Amino acid sequence: MAVYLLHEAASGYSLFQAHGIDEIGQKTEAVRNSVTDLNRFGKVVKIAAFSPFGSALDALNQCNAVSEGLMTDELRNFLELNLPKVKEGKKPKFSLGVAEPKIGSHIFEETKIPCQSNEFILELLRGVRFHFDRFISDLKLTDLDKAQLGLAHSYSRAKVKFNVNRVDNMVIQAIFLLDTLDKDVNTFSMRIREWYSWHFPELVKIVNDNYLYAKVAKYIENKSELSEDKIPGLIEILGDEDKAKEIVEAAKASMGQDLSVIDLINVKQFAQRVMDLAQYRKNLHEYLVNKMNDIAPNLASLIGEMVGARLISHAGSLTNLAKCPSSTLQILGAEKALFRALKTRGNTPKYGLIFHSSFIGRASAKNKGRMARYLANKCSIASRIDCFSETNTTAFGDKLREQVEERLDFYDKGIAPRKNVDMMKAAIESNKEDVASAKKSSKTKKSKGDVEPMEEDKSAAKATNGDASEEDMGTEKKKKKKEKRKSQENGENGIESEQNGTAKKKKSKSKDVEHVGTVSEVKKKKKSKSKTDA
Repeated sequence: MAVYLLHEAASGYSLFQAHGIDEIGQKTEAVRNSVTDLNRFGKVVKIAAFSPFGSALDALNQCNAVSEGLMTDELRNFLELNLPKVKEGKKPKFSLGVAEPKIGSHIFEETKIPCQSNEFILELLRGVRFHFDRFISDLKLTDLDKAQLGLAHSYSRAKVKFNVNRVDNMVIQAIFLLDTLDKDVNTFSMRIREWYSWHFPELVKIVNDNYLYAKVAKYIENKSELSEDKIPGLIEILGDEDKAKEIVEAAKASMGQDLSVIDLINVKQFAQRVMDLAQYRKNLHEYLVNKMNDIAPNLASLIGEMVGARLISHAGSLTNLAKCPSSTLQILGAEKALFRALKTRGNTPKYGLIFHSSFIGRASAKNKGRMARYLANKCSIASRIDCFSETNTTAFGDKLREQVEERLDFYDKGIAPRKNVDMMKAAIESNKEDVASAKKSSKTKKSKGDVEPMEEDKSAAKATNGDASEEDMGTEKKKKKKEKRKSQENGENGIESEQNGTAKKKKSKSKDVEHVGTVSEVKKKKKSKSKTDA
């Protein structure tokens, strides 16, 4: 029985025929040893047909179909054209070797071509892949490598289904940068306080905020030039009139030393740099809040944007956080304390990063551990919803937050909280309502967008076809007159036609009278003008 081999390359489909192979001598070890030698392998396996792909998109579609175990129309035509034809009612005297059993079964179901996939066939196909560029004369090795690389990139990109708006890596980088900025801003603020205190030491006790201190230092510059004229500017910066007056009074009796102009310029530039860093830190925090609402809205509404971002960062990604059980999420960030407790056989930690949540702080000392366990449970649910749900909603996070609030009241006052099943049902219903309202709003927007261009087209048509419409009006009037004449001859609606005729005569008479009146008025005006000129 003849054996054909189907090889799916990045450049196209190819069909090989294996000659002189006995079923008794089909030993995989012997084939494995002879695969690397082209002289031995080329005598056994020879190319029968090759069909290149038309484009990169065609190659991607064929690759997707093969990976799913489906036979495309192109592959069917290729096989039916190049394989021996089988007469009806007779068994085929050949078999087709394929690498994937799924596509082999699909080929057999559709075309009744017998397919096989075993270790012997896989070894032969390995040899085909190894010497593929040698079998096809016009195909270069570099072209084959480029085709494989391009197809691999496009195939993986299509499989991953990359969503730009839900990239949790941006949150991880932003929270790391935020922590670094906090340290840098604090360090630079201490440096500006220490530097400017040589010139104006009393300002440190009056202004405590780092950002406001840098702003005031930049505004004052030289304390000897500070007078009551600058009080409105200080009030605008500080928002307190008493502090502004206190700064002016302290500058008059200050114990600090004088600084040169160059030193003051450097202090001013450094203060501006600290202000810029503080402003950038504020903008970065807003960016992080918006990004968390896009990536993990339920987790953010439950535990807060900052704590949620720290949990995602520590886990490595939102998917890793969703895979974590609630017991792991509870102590996430306290690994050192956990392993120390396990080593010394002491008490394990009750909470990690989750401790920064306001719920843990609001719970009493004896209930902090129970509250941390309950909150970790709800955070695990929220992270899984955010990771695997297709719709972006905060309905579940809001309901989970209400559950945590009720649990706090239960610990303090003994009020029984609602069940988790009821809360989830309410969250699903509210989510459905939100989706329905969003669809309605999108439909109304689309309908408005369709109506407006229609009106614009009508107005444009009127504007462009103005001259043509005037000509059409003349022809339409002539047609109407002919129709009225015919109706009068036939005697249909005679009374109405008489009334219309009398009305037309009256209208024509009134028009003639008005025209005569206007002509007489014009003549009188001309006569009066000629008399005045004389």
